[in-house]
Amino acid sequence: MNKHYVIIGGSSGIGFKTAELLQLQGHQISIFSRNNTIPTGTNHFTLNVLDETIDVPFDQPVDGLIYCPGSINLKPFSSLKLKDFEQDYAINVLGGVKTIKAFLPLLKKSASASIVLFSTVAVQTGLPYHTSISAAKGAVEGLTRSLAAEFAPKIRVNCIAPSLVETPLAGRLLSNERQQESAKERHPLKAFGQPEDIAEMAAFLISEKAKWTTGQIFHIDGGLSSLKV
Repeated sequence: MNKHYVIIGGSSGIGFKTAELLQLQGHQISIFSRNNTIPTGTNHFTLNVLDETIDVPFDQPVDGLIYCPGSINLKPFSSLKLKDFEQDYAINVLGGVKTIKAFLPLLKKSASASIVLFSTVAVQTGLPYHTSISAAKGAVEGLTRSLAAEFAPKIRVNCIAPSLVETPLAGRLLSNERQQESAKERHPLKAFGQPEDIAEMAAFLISEKAKWTTGQIFHIDGGLSSLKV
């Protein structure tokens, strides 16, 4: 059965791959992003998650909402300003909150709706220079569990916590061969992630295949959060 899925931030990286995968499965995809580089056959609407309000331009039921916007702000704690923490929180947490509030009436119209959010491996596994982003993503994990409890049984809510994935957002961390080899060596599977690795999990969680799964944080991270080899 074809579904209508909304992807916030689906114009690049993980969001783009997820949109592409779901569209190939025959679902209707509405992408909200700041630019219109989107997979063929999907609908596009302009959105900046830092705007005060989020306007929904349709009243069609939404079967799934995926919130992809994030940030990688890696600095020593002594170099971080309060505005860095505020900006990361605004993008990762408040943007997600505003989006969910905006689409909640349409999610409630679905017979079986789902929400997927994104965290980071740095919440469970302490990593240096990650204080701002891990603080924000820690809030996302709390939001995931609280909303899953509040929205059950009508709407499922889950979260994916990746490690480093080769996306435009992470480009400066993988810009040369030395950085790439170092990133591979940090992971037990000796590889950093690819967008499709995360997109496959997002597509699963948003679908009916995960109908008995809610309130969970999934670590798709090459084994970094749980293994020492």
